[in-house]
Amino acid sequence: MESILEVNKVSKFFGGFTALSGVDLQVQKGERLGLIGPNGSGKTTLINCISGALLNDEGTIHFNGAPISRLPAHRRTKLGIARSFQIPRPFSSMTMLENLLVPLSYVCGITGARAEEEAYQILASMGLKAKALVPTSQLSQVELRKMELARAMAAHPSLLISDEAMAGLAGTEIDEVLQILFDMNSQGITIIMIEHIMQAVMSFSQRVVCLDAGQIICQGTPKEVVANPHVQRAYLGD
Repeated sequence: MESILEVNKVSKFFGGFTALSGVDLQVQKGERLGLIGPNGSGKTTLINCISGALLNDEGTIHFNGAPISRLPAHRRTKLGIARSFQIPRPFSSMTMLENLLVPLSYVCGITGARAEEEAYQILASMGLKAKALVPTSQLSQVELRKMELARAMAAHPSLLISDEAMAGLAGTEIDEVLQILFDMNSQGITIIMIEHIMQAVMSFSQRVVCLDAGQIICQGTPKEVVANPHVQRAYLGD
């Protein structure tokens, strides 16, 4: 299989604190990858380095074979890397439709009637078409989560980083978001899922990587990772 993302010996320091230490990670095109680890393990720092919110201090990151370590976040988005945020960050003064028109215009260069048509199609795929003209300030938590994924879709990504898209949701709501992610993957989008809801990440992921103290301590199938004593120790202690 062909790699879409290659992270080589990536380290990130905050003063005297090492958030990431020599992380190596390859993600294959079309893969569903789960990224887990206890709080403070380096998950968010890693995805921030991949998406461009942070610049890594050591190592290299390649996307579709091209170096991106020094590129700003908006350049990486135009190359095909999108992410959703753990805390939804909509343009609160805009409707849901208008929120999608922003990435369609500024990332993809699609405007006018064509942009509106595509935005409605994306919202329909999320079950949100009926609320297209509703201000985002009036949305429920699960609707905000879906809108985050819809905005990511509007950027036409080939790699989506889903950052705890199911945090705070109930059982049926988790299933709805999981199905959206499966549907996105079936369209050819590679997905990295960061999630604390273990049942969700294990059912979604083809491969799981576990971080602890800024290093990868285990990777493999969901069953292999759950059974690994180093993973159990990281979550449960000695």
